[in-house]
Amino acid sequence: MLSQLLISPTKKAGLLACFFFVFHSVVAIDKIWQFSPEMQKAYQLVLNLQPELALAQLNKINAKSDELHKMYVLSLNETIDILVTEDPKRLEQFEANYKIRQEYLDDLPPSPEVLFLQAELNLQRGFNLLNTGQEFNAVFAIRRAYNMVQECQKKYPDFVPIKKTAGVIQVMVGSVPDKFAWFMGLLGMKGQVVAGQKLLSELRLSKSSLSLEATILFFTVKGFINQHFAEAAQGMKDCLKEQPNNRLVLFIAINMLMKDAQAENALELFAILDKQNQGLPLYYVEYLHGDALLQKGEYQKAIPYYQKFQKGYRSISYVKDSYYKISLCYWLMNDEVQAKAFFEKAKVMGKDNAEPDKHAAKQLEEGKLPNAKILKVRLLTDGGYYPEATAALHTITQAELKNLKDQSEFYYRKARLAHKLKDIASAKTFYLQTIQLTKDNPWYFGASSALQLGYLAQDQKDFVNARKYFEMAMSYKKHEYKSSIDAKAKAGLEQIKLVKS
Repeated sequence: MLSQLLISPTKKAGLLACFFFVFHSVVAIDKIWQFSPEMQKAYQLVLNLQPELALAQLNKINAKSDELHKMYVLSLNETIDILVTEDPKRLEQFEANYKIRQEYLDDLPPSPEVLFLQAELNLQRGFNLLNTGQEFNAVFAIRRAYNMVQECQKKYPDFVPIKKTAGVIQVMVGSVPDKFAWFMGLLGMKGQVVAGQKLLSELRLSKSSLSLEATILFFTVKGFINQHFAEAAQGMKDCLKEQPNNRLVLFIAINMLMKDAQAENALELFAILDKQNQGLPLYYVEYLHGDALLQKGEYQKAIPYYQKFQKGYRSISYVKDSYYKISLCYWLMNDEVQAKAFFEKAKVMGKDNAEPDKHAAKQLEEGKLPNAKILKVRLLTDGGYYPEATAALHTITQAELKNLKDQSEFYYRKARLAHKLKDIASAKTFYLQTIQLTKDNPWYFGASSALQLGYLAQDQKDFVNARKYFEMAMSYKKHEYKSSIDAKAKAGLEQIKLVKS
């Protein structure tokens, strides 16, 4: 029955597919779940973003004992295909295959493996539906996965692999913005980011074939949810020592390094990843490569990477931002004609769904390019080029800050640079000045300043002020980074609660 489910995977790739690998892959059988050498090879090819080679390897495996493992890996390959191509016909095929697989699992005797696979297939289906805009059906697929996880944990508490599924769902539900929390509660779903991290940590230290995957998940959550980018970047660099050519590990490591203001180290990994060119083209990496060069000040070199991203990437996310950043490249090279041309083009390209696109859209709505000197400070700071950022900051005079937004951002950039340089007293002062200047304006500087003050208070075990600032960060309305800042503040509040309990 399972042989009919073999379908060809896609050759394209994007950010969402890569983040799916990070949050939704799995293996099968016994309490620990260790693959046979043949299945491990196929699974490793999937995690290395080489679906065609994985499929060829799967075609060689026919052992009855590998059937459930094979079911999962096939489903994963199909899901990758959908997330990459966003092809509704492929989703129709997945839906048909999903029904066959669920019927097959329903006919098997009850076991932890069956519950685990049912939960994982529903989770995959939920993300496929989310990716194609079917949010209502997606939420109920994820709810079914949640219920199956609960049942598996209750009936089979010693079953190790369920820690991965449970950990992912805990993080997902626990980081849902407060405005949607009532809906999660209505569906009977509860989650905590810290609890999810604990489950992933336990799994990564086990002998399961899932340990590498759990490691990637653990440090991804550390970075994107907890904002512990230094720890996440180091964790991924340690992972690279054992998996030096793994494209997924390289991709996540690059993301963490970029978030930790280590553009120079990220540029070294781009060179390694470029040599690992078998498998899915990672067009989002080209976008990140452009960002790293933009931060370094190599504006002319950055432009071709954004253009390569635009040419190959199939999704609409980050497209608007990439055109806007080409405009910035020309603006910083003093080419006003090209800067304005790409500024106008950015207005009509892509959508403003992703947060970088929302930020670009807000700048485009204002109808003018940003203050070039403040922009340079931001880029250099984001890339970790602190001496250069400090020098650029000293060139800015108060007379050049002609409006309240520029004044607010100027103090925010001073705060971020001081924070990175571990001048905590100055950072606090500048964050507070930013909040005072931003007031109720729809700029993210105030919300982000409150979030950072929350982190600083938390580090100093000043939980009263940490709570105050996390709640303040969530109180800001209608800025372009609201979803992510709210999720991070919520995770901070959750950590405070656990420490104090």
